[in-house]
Amino acid sequence: MVPAQQLRRFRNALPFWMSFALVPLALIEARYGGWTLVLLPLMTWYLFTLLDMLTGQNLENADPQTGDDDLLWYRRITAWWTPVQVLLLFILIWYASGAAHLSGWEKLGLFFGVGVITGTVGITYSHELMHQRNRLERWMADILLACVLYSHFRSEHLLVHHRYVGTPRDPVTARYNEGFHRYFFRVVVQCWRSAFRAEAALLARKDRPWYDRANPFLRYWALQLGALTLAGLLGGWTGVGLFLFQAVVAIWQLELVNYVEHYGLTRRHLGAGRYEHVLPRHSWNSAQRASNWLLINLQRHSDHHARPDRRFPLLQTHDAEAAPQLPAGYALMTMAAMVPPVWRRVMNPRVRAWRRQHYPDITDWLPYNTAANPLPR
Repeated sequence: MVPAQQLRRFRNALPFWMSFALVPLALIEARYGGWTLVLLPLMTWYLFTLLDMLTGQNLENADPQTGDDDLLWYRRITAWWTPVQVLLLFILIWYASGAAHLSGWEKLGLFFGVGVITGTVGITYSHELMHQRNRLERWMADILLACVLYSHFRSEHLLVHHRYVGTPRDPVTARYNEGFHRYFFRVVVQCWRSAFRAEAALLARKDRPWYDRANPFLRYWALQLGALTLAGLLGGWTGVGLFLFQAVVAIWQLELVNYVEHYGLTRRHLGAGRYEHVLPRHSWNSAQRASNWLLINLQRHSDHHARPDRRFPLLQTHDAEAAPQLPAGYALMTMAAMVPPVWRRVMNPRVRAWRRQHYPDITDWLPYNTAANPLPR
């Protein structure tokens, strides 16, 4: 177990700062265009896949009782990223909109890379921030999500996903044999609806209408409108178009990860709309060292569902007996998910093995495969 005194040292947190290396790559792409536009996808997908192979797995756990004061250099990663991303995004919108040396296709290529950053890093960091009790950190999460027009993710994740994961009420739990592309269009619609209904239901219990000022959707819409307006002021209609394009890429990146995290893993229906408690076996995990550096331990996903407010350096790893393990890190698995036949070939046998291990008595999986079981109470 890694003791608290080691976590205080900057050098222990340093590998998790690798995400900041993406910023100068984006600036290089904006300045030179051409072949440099492949740098960001190469860095986030292929380089980290290679680094996973070279660095192997990290099975060490930090002392979960470590206090926030000992995690200063870890907390600064997500806190400092927020202003860095906002500045990078809007400076590039201003610069690229008027850059005569970049063709239209090059501008799209540049903002594809920006979307990889705002999705892979920005949304992952917002996920860490939204789970904290500090109000400033939750505001930073909202700002990062507004940068990709996906603010409702906070409500959906906190009020729906964590409560209903592995049941038919959770849109994010990918169904067995459901290809990613079909999944993507389903969840983009269903997650917004489920998030809005969850917030409206909370207000209704207090006899308040959905448009009450306590509804965070009003804040979400204001922040998103502000981001779009700023993009327009800095880059005109070109700026708005580039902003929208990177947002779509970022959302696609998020939903790829969501798809991988729970594919085919369902909770047992106990009858009458009751389901077993969420257990470590209901999330796919990966101990690959390098991709956990980039994604701040998001791949230790079972422990996150057990302790949602636990900061990322303290998330615990689980062995294969307790939680199912992916054959590779998210960087490679999300690439596989984009090719459904490859994904099914790799993952369907693992889902079937998981079912035999944990639920040998269930013989009819059709209601689980199609989300046809009763909705949880």
